[in-house]
Amino acid sequence: MFSHNKRLQYTVRVSEPNPGLASLLLEQFGGPDGELAAAMRYFTQGLAEEDAGRKDLLLDIATEELSHLEVIGSIVAMLNKGAKGQLAEAALEEAELYKSLTAGGNSHTQSILYGGGPSLTNSSGVPWTAAYIDSRGDPTCDLRSNIAAESRAKIIYERLIAITDDPGIKDALGFLMTREIAHQKSFEKALYSIDENFPSGRLAGMKPFDSLYVNASTGPGDTEGPWNSGPEWERIEDVVEAGPVDGGDGTAEVKLPADQRKHVEAMAQRTASDASSDPLTGADLGAADA
Repeated sequence: MFSHNKRLQYTVRVSEPNPGLASLLLEQFGGPDGELAAAMRYFTQGLAEEDAGRKDLLLDIATEELSHLEVIGSIVAMLNKGAKGQLAEAALEEAELYKSLTAGGNSHTQSILYGGGPSLTNSSGVPWTAAYIDSRGDPTCDLRSNIAAESRAKIIYERLIAITDDPGIKDALGFLMTREIAHQKSFEKALYSIDENFPSGRLAGMKPFDSLYVNASTGPGDTEGPWNSGPEWERIEDVVEAGPVDGGDGTAEVKLPADQRKHVEAMAQRTASDASSDPLTGADLGAADA
């Protein structure tokens, strides 16, 4: 059961309207790394979680993400408020009104379609989608995904902070960015509180392929480091020379029932290429020197 507190988690102070900036801030309202996506990701994980501690953590953070959605949405609404009033009352000449609505991003869409209110879209106007939610139902997999999601959101907030000189907005965005750091820490602590947290899932990897590094991109810039060299790793330097790593011949085959094999062979015979032919084609006829 939810209860809405009318006070924001963090105070929003906007110096002046700016519809273009409002459009950019929508990235954290309805974008893939935004607050709604985070809330839905953690809610769905928390509802299915069997561990009491992780369930509590996920539902706590999911609920807080909704409060962050409210902060971002409030900033967007404040940034659009002047344009919303002017549009509603047709207070400007046509040219000036058009200019204000097309100040940047998809601000014209925000004003015309959504009346200046925050829309569940990203900064390009693409609607929010549940496809942003990448939960897999395994805690070690999902916690790693959550850590990555929080780090991506932190970077987006950094970029948004860099493009505004409004001190109130910078302050609020700084708070939201910092909460992404705190959530990363919580998720990482939860991950490493699981004794068997790597690899994700129940099954162990196949030996020796779990410590095999295939140096498949060679040439200038070929580099060694702890990610591909050292006692933990077995390296393959020449992919062709090494051949299939399983020791087989590297072909794909299937055992077909006799009736299916007969039809496949008939099809192959019917569609076989004549390597000795050199047919005249439309490309030949259309060539400049034809």
